[in-house]
Amino acid sequence: MSKASHDAYIAAAPEQFRAVLGQLRAQLSRALPDAREVIKYDMPGFQIGETIIAGYAAFSKQCGLYVDPGAIAAHADEIASLTLKASKTGITFSASKPIPAELVEKLAVSSRSKNGL
Repeated sequence: MSKASHDAYIAAAPEQFRAVLGQLRAQLSRALPDAREVIKYDMPGFQIGETIIAGYAAFSKQCGLYVDPGAIAAHADEIASLTLKASKTGITFSASKPIPAELVEKLAVSSRSKNGL
């Protein structure tokens, strides 16, 4: 996939994920209005200062949202209640069952807070 910009990354993602990635990008942008869009570690992210607050990625069968481990831990019960699969730093989801917008905002704001920003 192209790594030049968020637009290029989304355009190069598997077709079934493009719309959900676009929505996720918009949700993160609204939740982190002073963050700048960057491409780091071959994936799109939102950075404040030198800190990546949130990132997202598309794979062949799923997408992922990546935030501070403390944000995942703080919202573990809500993540589990939605039957989303979480690791220490991310949540994977399908195009048919994306992360609800309200949870995306909570995770982004929490990730920012956990990073002291």
